[in-house]
Amino acid sequence: MSGGGATSWRTLLLRIGDKCAEYGGGSDYRDHIDTCFSALGRDFETSKDAIFELLLQCAEQLPHKAPFYAVLVGLVNLENEDFAKRVVDATHSALQDALQEGNCDRIRISMRFLTALMSSKVIAPSSIIEAFETLLSSAATTIDEETGNPSCQPCADFYVYCILASLPWGGAELAEQVPDEFGRVMVGLQSYLSIRTCCNDISFSVFENDEGTSPTEKDFIEDLWERIQLLSHNGWKAVSVPRPHLPFEAQLVAGQSHAFSPISCPVQPISSSSNSKKLRGQERHEAGLNFPQRLRRLSIFPSNKNETMKPIDRFVVEEYLLDVLLFFNGCRKECAFYLAGLPVPFRYEYILAETIFSQLLLLPQPPFKPMYYTLVILDLCKALPGAFPAVVVGAVRALFNKITNMDMECRNRLILWFSHHLSNCQYIWPWQDWAYVRDLPRWAPQRVFVQEVLEREIRLSYWDKIKQSIEDATALEKLLPPKGGPDFKYTTTDPNQELTDGHRLSRELSGHVRNRKTSREISSWVEEYIINEHGPKFALEVVAQTFLDIGSKSFTHLITVLERYGQVIAKVCSNEDLEVELMNEVGLYWRNSTQMTAVAIDRMMGYRLISNRAIVKWVFSSVNIDTFHVSDRPWEILRNAVNKTCNRLADLRKEIATLEKAAHAAEESSLKSAKDYEEAKLISEATDGKEPGQPPARVKQLEIYAERARKDVATACESVEAKKVALSGAIDESKALFTLLFKSFVDVLNTKLPAVSPDGELPNLRSGNANEKCVEVDLEAPASMDVDQDNENGGANDSGTNGEGKRQGYNIGELEQWCLVTLGYLKAFSRQYATEIWPHIEALDSEVFTGDAHLLIRKAAFSGLSRPSNEW
Repeated sequence: MSGGGATSWRTLLLRIGDKCAEYGGGSDYRDHIDTCFSALGRDFETSKDAIFELLLQCAEQLPHKAPFYAVLVGLVNLENEDFAKRVVDATHSALQDALQEGNCDRIRISMRFLTALMSSKVIAPSSIIEAFETLLSSAATTIDEETGNPSCQPCADFYVYCILASLPWGGAELAEQVPDEFGRVMVGLQSYLSIRTCCNDISFSVFENDEGTSPTEKDFIEDLWERIQLLSHNGWKAVSVPRPHLPFEAQLVAGQSHAFSPISCPVQPISSSSNSKKLRGQERHEAGLNFPQRLRRLSIFPSNKNETMKPIDRFVVEEYLLDVLLFFNGCRKECAFYLAGLPVPFRYEYILAETIFSQLLLLPQPPFKPMYYTLVILDLCKALPGAFPAVVVGAVRALFNKITNMDMECRNRLILWFSHHLSNCQYIWPWQDWAYVRDLPRWAPQRVFVQEVLEREIRLSYWDKIKQSIEDATALEKLLPPKGGPDFKYTTTDPNQELTDGHRLSRELSGHVRNRKTSREISSWVEEYIINEHGPKFALEVVAQTFLDIGSKSFTHLITVLERYGQVIAKVCSNEDLEVELMNEVGLYWRNSTQMTAVAIDRMMGYRLISNRAIVKWVFSSVNIDTFHVSDRPWEILRNAVNKTCNRLADLRKEIATLEKAAHAAEESSLKSAKDYEEAKLISEATDGKEPGQPPARVKQLEIYAERARKDVATACESVEAKKVALSGAIDESKALFTLLFKSFVDVLNTKLPAVSPDGELPNLRSGNANEKCVEVDLEAPASMDVDQDNENGGANDSGTNGEGKRQGYNIGELEQWCLVTLGYLKAFSRQYATEIWPHIEALDSEVFTGDAHLLIRKAAFSGLSRPSNEW
């Protein structure tokens, strides 16, 4: 086969269904299939295996084009039934393996491809029905109280979702060819939905709602079921699903329909009435992680932007978009190409933006790193310059209007994304439209959002550049962080100024560093001349300020100082209280730089100069509490500390798994070496070393190998045990950290939250009625603005009760806002670190979440852990 031919069929197979040069830029699907099939036919005999492998790879990794690949298989089936049967068997194996492994994406995509193969007459409809019924039976068994385990409902819901999600690609054929069997499946689906528990979990909602979710609101399975019913009433016609098999139906019907072997689903653990709340909660949490909801629809734009699109078409387009984001997460250019060129006959820019933002803000974690979505959005703005940039601007404005009710984790992600996005757009934004936030109270979420975006932009650029970028909205200059650099306590500008002890000792310490004195020598000097004469706290102040000043030129300078003189700092920080004082000094020195404060504390924790418990104590100390609602600085530092602790646990578990594999391999090798030695020894003894067999030298060598293998096993086992001891210590450290963290939340919130009413009604913190008796922070009077806000994108000006729809004052008091923000972070931490929190839940319930903890505190923490409301 020539190289040119190979390039031809491979490229055509990859680009089938696209408006591309390979197909003349056209979108006639019949021409695409004829051209591609002819190219495959020319090289089929010489490249059969290569075609088979690439076709299956395309069907899996370009699943939005599954119908095209199914038709190609159907056409090949007319001439080579063995090839088509091989495709069916390979897809069956992929599906069965995915079911055993719990690979959600592969299960879902295999089911779609099988349904498309059925539409192209490659698989018998009865086989698809049998697969559907297997999944449906497993789902119904799983949620049964007696025979299954309702805690594993996410798995059951996923199986049902896979059935429903396949129907736009084959519902018409099933309804026409096997109506009775298909009707039985539909009745089974209806029955499942009637017995399952609705999964509207407010803890995963982008926008907060104190009243919770309406009992009548549909969750994702119920919503999809409703869309499928509407599709069935419409004759199973979905314009978003290409049906390339129809022009070839007269040909395809002559092909052999292959049987699809039965599949089996893994048996879920059976629940026991004796299971503790902790065990059931952990099972629910783990099931949710193993079978996550891949999309939580985010409505950003008014409904009239997609009013011509039927409900099922929106679902299909979302599936296409999520699939492209999944399989092209390492190829941003190709990702943007496919996102902008889906095989649908209508425009979908608004759904495209909503879907990407829904993934960026997906809770508890986005599927990929947030930077991926930043790059995708930028590439789409280049790929669709006439449409997508305006849509992104509209999305930002719509989300900004709703920022008051946005989840704290989502708000932080939006800030990070927006600042990165602007850094790639020359920091151009119509800031004058948001200049009014300057006159809002300092705790108003819109003002804090702008303030944090500007601070993050400065990290990515420099102060003067960002000041220049807002020159059309000079009112916002007040929201910029201070321009000044470090604030060194022992700076002297007047040579005639009388030096204090601190100035003098700091200069001497700097001299010792310049003279390259060792860490031990400097520690002895600090002990003799500072600690003994002035006390440990003063010594800490001098040492911390001086070393921070020496390391202030760059990150590298800071790390060098900490590496070289970390022992000196450790000597003056002999307990947690002094570690808290050390962080106070860092905060004072870098009072003008949130970034450097966070970096310095993070590095100090990395060098074990500061413990995670000390960081929690510092964050919840008086120097930070009053800034919880107006700055992300304390929360960023706290997130870094908890992340480091949890990452250490994850790393230790990975290391243990690797070492256990190595130990197992060493044990097998040892058994083999021992067996070889024993056999050689027996032969040698039987022949007395005189007959041909095993010479004594060979036996001795095998004995050495066996002994060495035994030592390798012992070493490997010792390594595993050492790591398990380290893991046990890390788990205890994690438990102590989360206990202190939640105790700290309870302590600060209990003093500020309004009391629960005698009849058990929770206080409404969004009502705008401040309880002045509890105010412990300085209040600023809310300013009022009467200018109407732009009616962007068809303009929903009904953004809530707090003046978001119109540019007016923010009417929630500072105390209430402080409580809302702190409760929001409590929920965010509970949700983000739920995997590490659940093993300690019983201890936390008995030590922290007792009756003394305010009901709103328990609600926030428990909803973050997805615990049912009856456990609050």
